[in-house]
Amino acid sequence: MKKELFLEEAVLDDLASDLEALELPLSQRAFKLLFIAVIVVVAVVVFRLIFLGIWQHNFYAQQALFNVGQITTMRAQRGIIFDRFNQPLVKNLPAFRLNLKLVELFKNNEEREKTIKTLEETLNLRTGYIEELLSGVDLERQNSLTVTNQLTIDQVIRIKNLNLPAVQIEDDFKRQYLDGETFSHLIGYVGVADKNDLKKYSYLSFNDIVGKSGLEAYYDKELKGENGEIINYRNVKGEIIDNKLIKNQAPGHQLYSTIDAELQSFFFKRMKEALNYLGSPAGAGIVLNPQNGEVLALVSLPSFDNNHLESELFNNSYKPFFNRAISGIYTPGSTIKPLVAFAALKENIITPEKEIFSAGYLEIPNPYHPDQPSRFLDWKPHGWVNLYSAIARSSNVYFYEVGGGFSDQKGLGIEKLKEYWQKFGLGKKTGIDLFGENDGFLPDAQFKEKNRGEIWRLGDTYNVSIGQGDLLVTPIQLINYISAFANGGKIYRPFIIKKIVSEDGKIIKETTPLILEDYSSDIEIIKKVERGMIDAVEKPYGTAHLLADLPISVAAKTGSSQVESKTKINAFFVGYLPAEALIKAGVPLDKQIAILVLIEGAREGSLNAVPVAKDVFEWYYENRLRK
Repeated sequence: MKKELFLEEAVLDDLASDLEALELPLSQRAFKLLFIAVIVVVAVVVFRLIFLGIWQHNFYAQQALFNVGQITTMRAQRGIIFDRFNQPLVKNLPAFRLNLKLVELFKNNEEREKTIKTLEETLNLRTGYIEELLSGVDLERQNSLTVTNQLTIDQVIRIKNLNLPAVQIEDDFKRQYLDGETFSHLIGYVGVADKNDLKKYSYLSFNDIVGKSGLEAYYDKELKGENGEIINYRNVKGEIIDNKLIKNQAPGHQLYSTIDAELQSFFFKRMKEALNYLGSPAGAGIVLNPQNGEVLALVSLPSFDNNHLESELFNNSYKPFFNRAISGIYTPGSTIKPLVAFAALKENIITPEKEIFSAGYLEIPNPYHPDQPSRFLDWKPHGWVNLYSAIARSSNVYFYEVGGGFSDQKGLGIEKLKEYWQKFGLGKKTGIDLFGENDGFLPDAQFKEKNRGEIWRLGDTYNVSIGQGDLLVTPIQLINYISAFANGGKIYRPFIIKKIVSEDGKIIKETTPLILEDYSSDIEIIKKVERGMIDAVEKPYGTAHLLADLPISVAAKTGSSQVESKTKINAFFVGYLPAEALIKAGVPLDKQIAILVLIEGAREGSLNAVPVAKDVFEWYYENRLRK
């Protein structure tokens, strides 16, 4: 017989079985985790809304406008850079820019290939060039891609007649540099912003022109200006039915520099002439005002023409884009001796009058081979020399002894030497307003032992005491420390731009000379060292005696630095117009200059640098002091 099943019985049976199960409440930890998860999700959503609504507002607003119309950019003119006499070193010329509208370009593959091929043929571009540019675009953030901003008027006419829908031509400007090769390491050059530029500078947009080197790079934000934008509204047929100004353009600020354009031109030509005569590949020259740190001239050779940047220049083995004046590091040779002399006097290692005998060499015992003493050479025998004649003659033996010690003559030692190098700004950037400055390198016992597994020897101290060995400085560091002797003890930050001015004449920023270190309290020591540098010019035995017939007195120090296993010599000259000489000539101190000349691979060492310095001093006297 079939048993009937009632609903009540089924429910009761099920309930009875459930009563056998043990129910547990959810733990407090589960609720906390759920709460934290909700908070995190809400925070992410809120952050994203803020990010899109505030930080990315302009981008997405522009994207929305682009979807309903065509945005035309009105390119702002970059600011002009002037020399110290308000002469422009660069100007803007009208030009045309060719952009590819990416949305239009990617609509049809066949049209895309046709457009690219036509443009490469018309503009004489190598095959594949535009595809390479396209491979780097960010379609999420870019509406267009600049192919070139150097179109000629003939090219504009030809391209417009092609009626290519994806092509847009805008009015633009191009930079024309005064005597490009002469000023290229100072002014630099510009180019289209790449991914690295966009990552480095948040104010840049795709297709912007950006400074790539020199002042153009260092002051890019000030020079750039603000582009304007117009939107052309289109109907469904793509026809323009209206337009609206979205943003006004604003030109970049003007830069007023410390550079003396005529002095720069003379120095550059004279350096180039000397290098050509000597068959030398490279060199550098700097003129500073010791009274405030102003850079009047800065030369680096080989150079490049920033009006015509040829691709092969970037692969040139002599590195024409490398600014030797601030980025090159060199052993300073005997130009370090005035600083060693200052340290020795300050530390009471020696008196100016004490004499040391130079037989042309110095020998110290060799513990490993007693019959073979270590010999350290002077460049010639000098006999008995004191501080003044040691500087003037550039006696190595004298500075071996005061630097490292010998017999009963106490030496500074490597720790004190390094201390004074650092005091006068060596081993660190000067802070000049150009990118790419090098720190140089100051050796010590700890570094040698750690990196080479060798102990520091007395011979190492001897070598760095005369500017050889592992001591490395930049030309700008070298002339900056010499300038401290010229002005009585102040080390200034070198600078090139003294004033930034808006188009309407408002001063945006003015540079105040910055004193990095001040040793004016040691003026008596400085004057003793300066006397030796003046003797280097005025005494017949002085290494810079060639300058003795100049119409104004000069203090100087020469140097020959042996490099590449002593197979090559770099020639240095550093010198300045002493304050007393200027006062005697009735010239204000703000006309004082200090000069550095460096010639790589010189034939006769410092003798090759002195004539260049002489001509620069003579030019400056005739053209800036007598007028």
